[in-house]
Amino acid sequence: MFLTATLSALFLLGGLPSGATGSHGHISVILLGATGDLAKKYLWQGLFQLYLDEVSHGHTFTFYGAAQAEHERGQKLMFDRLKKLTCPSDVSPNRCAMVKDQFLRLTQYHQLKTAEDYAMLSRDIATLLSQEDLEEAGRIFYFSVPPFAYAEIARHINSSCRPRPGAWLRVVLEKPFGHDLKSAQQLADEMKTFFQEEEMYRVDHYLGKQAVAHILPFRDQNRRYLDPIWNRHHIERVEIVLKETVDVKNRTSFYEEYGVIRDVHQNHLTEALMSLAMELPANVGSSEEVLRSKLRTFQLLQGLEKSCAVVGQYMDYNSHVREELEKGPDHFSRTPTFAGVLIHLDSLRWEGVPFVLVSGKVLDERVGYIRLLFKNRAFCTQNETMWSSENSQCKPRQVIFYIGHGELNSPAVLVSRNLFRPDMPEDSWKEVVDRPWLRLFGQPLSDYYTYIPIQERDPYSVLLSRIYHGKKDSFITTENLLASWEFWSPLLDSLAGEVPRLYPGGRQNEHLLDFEMAGRELSFAVKEALEVMQAKEEQTPDQYKTLQSRFRQNQLVTAWPEELISRLASDIEAAAASAVERSGEFHLALSGGSSPLALFRQLAVHHYNFPWKHAHLWLVDERCVPLTDPESNFRNLHDHLIQHVRVPYYNVHPMPVHLNRRLCVEEDKGPELYANEIAALVTNGSFDLVLLGVGVDGHTASLFPHSPVGLEGSQDVVFTESPFKPHQRMTLSLPLINKAKQVSVLVMGKRKHDIVTLISRAGHEPKKWPISGVSPRSGHIAWYVDYEALFR
Repeated sequence: MFLTATLSALFLLGGLPSGATGSHGHISVILLGATGDLAKKYLWQGLFQLYLDEVSHGHTFTFYGAAQAEHERGQKLMFDRLKKLTCPSDVSPNRCAMVKDQFLRLTQYHQLKTAEDYAMLSRDIATLLSQEDLEEAGRIFYFSVPPFAYAEIARHINSSCRPRPGAWLRVVLEKPFGHDLKSAQQLADEMKTFFQEEEMYRVDHYLGKQAVAHILPFRDQNRRYLDPIWNRHHIERVEIVLKETVDVKNRTSFYEEYGVIRDVHQNHLTEALMSLAMELPANVGSSEEVLRSKLRTFQLLQGLEKSCAVVGQYMDYNSHVREELEKGPDHFSRTPTFAGVLIHLDSLRWEGVPFVLVSGKVLDERVGYIRLLFKNRAFCTQNETMWSSENSQCKPRQVIFYIGHGELNSPAVLVSRNLFRPDMPEDSWKEVVDRPWLRLFGQPLSDYYTYIPIQERDPYSVLLSRIYHGKKDSFITTENLLASWEFWSPLLDSLAGEVPRLYPGGRQNEHLLDFEMAGRELSFAVKEALEVMQAKEEQTPDQYKTLQSRFRQNQLVTAWPEELISRLASDIEAAAASAVERSGEFHLALSGGSSPLALFRQLAVHHYNFPWKHAHLWLVDERCVPLTDPESNFRNLHDHLIQHVRVPYYNVHPMPVHLNRRLCVEEDKGPELYANEIAALVTNGSFDLVLLGVGVDGHTASLFPHSPVGLEGSQDVVFTESPFKPHQRMTLSLPLINKAKQVSVLVMGKRKHDIVTLISRAGHEPKKWPISGVSPRSGHIAWYVDYEALFR
């Protein structure tokens, strides 16, 4: 029998102590998805490490790789990977070869598709146990399969493949555990019908990272140092950071559904946060106590709003989406690949302490760390560079759990020397005393007490060991899973329509993704992402450094959206101040659509000196709907600007599209009424400033391509027909627009790139491109075009 042969071989190798004959029972490990990517990269190596660690401790094992491939093909794929297994450096080559050979002998492939397949696997396990006269201790099922397959597999295991009564069952589930609170609850309810809570182990592999796994033991072993300072009086802020240099190519299908916050923040970074912020149980070795404390900490998290986060997207992401998901050239995804999130807790310990969670793709370095920065009230009078002062109180004080990669390229725990020398377990961590050239967070490594693992271990081998030992504190319970989704789902909902800031990637990001904290809000620190310079003949146009300052022979202002809106708002305020000084009033005509909404909000919130009491607000165009309808341009103007500023109500001039209880009827002469009102109040019909936009089809105001209405003639205001619903519109005519002293054209968004390119090359062709006919007779045009529209 192959188990007997295996045990005999291990006696010869010294792998089993005398008298250890598997008396603790037999364990069957079934890896579902055994030929998949995760299994190939991590899980088989982790299972081999588990076998190496535990084979001498009394249990016997068999390993079953399972997938849907037919037997011969699946077995070949699986064993091609198993032949590449490696041993740790402290295992001799001879022993490694022997143990690896035994592991392969103990491993079988099974095709698992139907209920009968699972029943047959259970019979095979029972037969083996009977033949070898072994008692079953338990079974581990590792679900390395997509979540949509969980329910069916769970049903088969529950009905056909449970272990004998008295033996345990441990079912291991890989993320993602749902997409939001509702889907997570649904998945949890499905699994609950087949398995008990204590049988389920939801894996977050970050909890197997050695630095992360050591947070609670470190806090426990250093209570005497940390108890006085692990609080708001001493900690300035906490940073939990995971930066990656890779993109999501070949994973865009997953990323389009989940994005960076669901992929990283909701699970990895949140679990690290819990380990830092939770009240330390009296017994950190008790899984129940640790999990209860985590759950209480979730209840202390303050709710997240959109202002608590900043999001970005690397510039090549959309091309990856279009290529892999076969989207059209106009497809524009708002999925974030970078996010910074600010979290606060409602507790006496942490009141006012910001926890900053950051993760992103295509950043400048690959590194992960958890950093607690302590307040420093010290002032050192003497110049400390004159002598050695490693314990100086003036140096930064911090505790760092270094997850890996980066400058140190190893898991580590670092404590500033001016804090305390930590107690570390000597059997698993060693102090680093060399590497004097290395600097972390602006300080030489000599400024820290630095400890690294004696033996680095893959996170999956750590977690598989804890599954084997039944340690549940490193895994996500149903309660904690739902608490996490309940916390994150409102933020995800509020960010669903947010356009992320585009960033070029790598070192070219420079300070583009830096952000600032103000109270409970985050905002990008760099408002103007790129510098707009006068082009010279010898310069090569570069979308990150140099842009032409003219567009259609007119002034061009270009920037990222936030800065562009800020600049336009300031220019409008300057035009208003000038007009009021000149004539005592300012006449501003505003277009509809979505682009100006951010401008309205900017004017309402940030421009306190705007001369509103002297300003008249007019509409450039209006849809033929009631003014209270959400489609109404006036309704948007009212909701986002008028109700927030002190503009006299008689200075507000909505278009009369709703007369005599009907909409835009010729006999009601709405255009004539509006034209007469303009003539009576606006000198020479010359607005001080008209704000226009450009549609993807080239229309401006409600003047549409290939429609002669409103492009010439004596009418100042006209009815038009739109190809978009609602079809009927009222609009200022091109001749009236061209009477303006100043016209500003705002164009934003990647969808506008193609039309911007066409318009830049077009001549005076108002019938084809109405915007090309905008040319004030005695005024000037300024184009405000963001980088997305200009460069895609």
